[in-house]
This record gives sequence, structure tokens and C-alpha cells, in this order.
Amino acid sequence: MARVTFEEISAADFFYRNRDIAGFTNPSRAIFAAIRELVENSLDAAESLKIPPDIYVRLSYEGAVGTGTQVYRLRVEDNGIGVPPRHIPSAFGQILFGSKYKLKQQRGTFGLGGKMAILYGQITTHKPACVISSTGMSKIYKYKLMIDIQRNRPLILDRKIMINKTRWRGTIVEFSLEGDYFRAMPKILEYFKQTAMVNPYANLTFVDPKGRLYKFTRVTTEMPDPPKETLPHPYGVDVELLQRLINATPYRNMLEFLRYHFHRVGDKTAQKFLEFSNIRPSKNPKRLSHEEIVRLMHMLKKFKEFLPPDASCLSPLGENLLRAGIVKELKPEFVAVHQRRPATYAGHPFIVEVAIAYGGEIPKKEGFVIYRFANRIPLLYDEASDVSVRVINSMNWRRYKVAPDMPIAILVHICSTKVPYKTVGKEFIADRPEVRREIANGLREVARRLRRFLTRREHVYREKKRLGIFSKYLPKIAQFSTQLAGKEKAPDVKKLLRSVRRFGTEET
Repeated sequence: MARVTFEEISAADFFYRNRDIAGFTNPSRAIFAAIRELVENSLDAAESLKIPPDIYVRLSYEGAVGTGTQVYRLRVEDNGIGVPPRHIPSAFGQILFGSKYKLKQQRGTFGLGGKMAILYGQITTHKPACVISSTGMSKIYKYKLMIDIQRNRPLILDRKIMINKTRWRGTIVEFSLEGDYFRAMPKILEYFKQTAMVNPYANLTFVDPKGRLYKFTRVTTEMPDPPKETLPHPYGVDVELLQRLINATPYRNMLEFLRYHFHRVGDKTAQKFLEFSNIRPSKNPKRLSHEEIVRLMHMLKKFKEFLPPDASCLSPLGENLLRAGIVKELKPEFVAVHQRRPATYAGHPFIVEVAIAYGGEIPKKEGFVIYRFANRIPLLYDEASDVSVRVINSMNWRRYKVAPDMPIAILVHICSTKVPYKTVGKEFIADRPEVRREIANGLREVARRLRRFLTRREHVYREKKRLGIFSKYLPKIAQFSTQLAGKEKAPDVKKLLRSVRRFGTEET
């Protein structure tokens, strides 16, 4: 009989063996994922201080490894908040360590992406990463490090401290990795374009391996307010979260426990709930048995008088900034933007922003150009599986005077404290009924505005056509009428044409 052996592996070892889960499935996808994850970290770092981001990305060729695969050196610089020196090694050399585990809207969800890129680079090239960071104080810290995969710990190979004479603040990450840039190039350039569209206040600079410079310049310095951390809502808790809150709470009665650990639970609501659940307000939460905790969780979900989550913890882009980004990148003839009112799913607040654009630099093709975003992250892969695409395809667009071959772009942005992604790679959003409903209502609103624009456009076209006919035949009619009347001078038809043109303008 074969012997079965049991062992424990670290988080770094798990993702070393299962890098596909995080989106590093092949050389082209890996180089795209590495750039995306580091750029998103940089955007979050700048936005947390409400500073217009300046992000520089350079990809340099280092050498060939095999057919279609090369080694590149990736460097990403930002002007963000910086990393405190004591956290730099773990923040870049320890998987599942970071600042992304608070309940608030942010691009990162798992605290994995940037470190996964460094881990992938180490796996494929076995070269250390270089991290330089400063919080704007008197010193700059430079680390050369690798990841101890079996122990999930940073290995510091070199550490330098430099004087920060200019009070520079930000982070620079540089490392080598294998990739196939020329296959990934269309997706990478599209990623930068869409990121510039949904972050119109950011300067993005990308230098590719051939030295070509791609620059996306900000059109505004106005920025949305940074998202705030929030408390869990009673409808979104489970037994494990309840147990953690009970273990950590400093409060010694259930009334204060509910008031200070849950979102939008005041004194009156807490008292009503405890009465509904038949729990004494003075009971110490730490004395609850396992069965009582399970019952408490079920009662929290049954109680109907909790207020819905407050969306003040969210940071949507806003209609003006979204319009500015679309106009900057697509230069459309028409654009309509609509922000839905806050909604919730499973106790998590979310806001849907929808836009539709027509003409300009939008390409004509069979079907719409669809842009999908979540917490200002462009979603470029697995489009067919996304809830936005399913809603768009289910709508009857003929009632809005929209034909399949029109140059139309549709943009859907979802911001939430917990975006319902279906994969760790964050490429598409699950088909939640609440999310689907908000997207559908937003699309109907902007589609109605597009219909009004197209109707006016048709009217203008008909008036121009009619005016063209008048301009062509009226002088001949005037000349023929003059001859029939036996007169020498034909009437002036220009005055009549001007009145027809003015009437057509007033009608539109």
C-alpha cells in the first residue's frame, strides 16, 4: 500500500505552483499582468493623497530565451505616498502582505498583484528586484531583494539609505521577467489608453523595448475624493467575521458591540435588533457560545430595519471626469454619461456609471466597442463572460435607432468596496442580479439620450437635403416664370433660400 505524505506549503509556494490563477498564464499575458498590477498600485498610491498621478513605465529588452520569448527589464516610477522603510521588504517580498485588506474601494483586492509580478520575474529569470521608495522625508531607501518561496519571506540582498535633498516622494520598482511583448503589445497599449480614459487627471508615460514613447497627458487636475474605510454591514457578515469581531472587540455589552462594529447601526436600531433577537443588551459578546454566534448571524440577516449601506465610502469618477476622459481619448461627436444612485448587493454598496459615445474616432465595426471598468481598472480579457456585455447584448437597440454598424462605444464602470469578480485575475464581473439591474437601467438612460441625438441628426439631414433641392431647382423655376410672365428681371430667390435655411435651423 502506497504511503501518503502530508506537508504544508507557504502562500508564495502556492502561487509559484499555480501562477495561472493570478493571470500569469503565458509569456504575453504575464508581461501585460505585470505592467497592469504595478501601474494600478501606483495610481492607488497617488490617489490616496489626492495628488494627480505621474507614472512612468519603461520596458527594456535584455535578451532572447526561446521562440517568441525574451527577457525584459520592467521599471515603474510614481509620485505616490511611498512605502514606510520598515514595510518595504515585506510589501514587495511577502505574498499576501499589504495594505489592501481594509474594507474600502481600491483597485487591488488581494494584496497579490505587484508581488506576484516580482515572483514571476524571479521564477523566470532568477534575478533580484530593486525597490526605491521615500515618503517625502529626509531619506530615500533602496532595497535589492528576492522572495524566499518556501518560507514566504523577503530575502534582502542589499540595502542603501540616501539623503533626500529634493524631498522626493514616491516608489520605483524595477525587475527582470520573461515575456512576449510583441504579442502583448496591442493589449498593453489598449490598457494605457483605457486607463487614461478613466483617470483623466493622470499623466501616463510608456517607453516600449524599441524606444517608442507613448504619452497620455492629463486634461484636468480635478480628482474625486479618496475612498474611505468603512465598517461591515450587518447583511454582509458571516460566522467567521462575527467571531473575529468578538475576539477583537474592547466592548463588554452587545449594544456597544453592534453600534461600533457595524455600518449604519445606531443606538435605536441596535436596541430594536436585540429585542427582535431576544438578546440582552448588557450581555458580554465574548460570552456568546458558538451556537449563539451562529444564531446571531442568522438574525442579522433576517432583521429588516437595518439601513442600507451608505455609499459615502465609495469614490466614483463622476459624470464630468468620465466625460472628460472619453472626449480626450475618443473625440466623439456625441457623448452621454449617467451615474446611477448607490445600490447594494450582499451588504456591499456599489455605484454604476455608464456612458455611450457616437462618432469621432470610434471605429465602425460589427457590434459595439465596449469598455469595462471596475474601481477604475480596465478589464480587457474574458469580455463575453462579463455581466456588462450580457446586459448590452440582451437589449433591443433598434428601439433606440441604433444599428449594428454604427460607430458606437459603450462604457460601464462599477465601483464598490467589494467588486464581484469571478477570478483572482480580476478580468470579468459576475452576473449578480442587483448589478445587472443597475447596469441595464443606466444603459437605458444613456440610450434614450442617444436616440434624441440621432433623431435630431436625421431631421437636420432631411432639412439639408430639402434645401439642396430648393437650391438646385428654385433659380430655374424663377427664370422660367420670368419668361412666361414676359418680364426681363427674374425675382431674387436668395432671400427665399435664406428664409428656408433659417426655418430649418430653428426646427432643429
